[in-house]
Amino acid sequence: MVRGQFVFRYQRRRPGLYSSSEPRLDHLARLMYRELIPLLLMIKIVPYDRAWPSLFETEATCIREAMRGLALRIEHVGSTAVPGLAAKPVIDIQVSVATLEPLSKHAESLSQLGYTHVPLGPFDFVYPFFQKPIEWPSTHHIHLCVLGEEQERRHLAFRDYLRIHPGVAAEYVELKRGLAAANDGTTLESRENYSLSKSPFVASVLERALSGG
Repeated sequence: MVRGQFVFRYQRRRPGLYSSSEPRLDHLARLMYRELIPLLLMIKIVPYDRAWPSLFETEATCIREAMRGLALRIEHVGSTAVPGLAAKPVIDIQVSVATLEPLSKHAESLSQLGYTHVPLGPFDFVYPFFQKPIEWPSTHHIHLCVLGEEQERRHLAFRDYLRIHPGVAAEYVELKRGLAAANDGTTLESRENYSLSKSPFVASVLERALSGG
């Protein structure tokens, strides 16, 4: 069987070949499940999709309605916000609000759209994270921040720098592809390692972006 491809062949049943409970078919299903799940969970870097901006705009409209005026600014951030950049197929959305407290109020509003708050310890005080669906891999991420504060500026600066420096964006893609190959994404640890391993590159880009370089 070619990995990632599952071909079902129906054969004429011979008497006595299987019992009424079809134990061999159950065994085959379990084997296929074990083969398929890791493929679904792998960190995948895919070519840029021109539909990503439209997916963001559609979701942003829903967020504005769900948050009832609390969303003061909604921006498309992350790699899918950079035209032409290969990325994980996840729409990252930054929502700026006047205050993050109470976080439960924002979580309740976003839950109407299928988002779940993922606790990140102290980071919840500055940039709380929500994802949809809760099962990994997710399709949408929301990052809350306070309007005009550091987290808002840093993430927009990183995005904008990649948009106007295609050479740096290309370096970022190669880094992500290498990290995706080294971290299969089938465990929380490997996904966290994938993200943390990008930190030195992100920090260097931010230093240039925020200094006007």
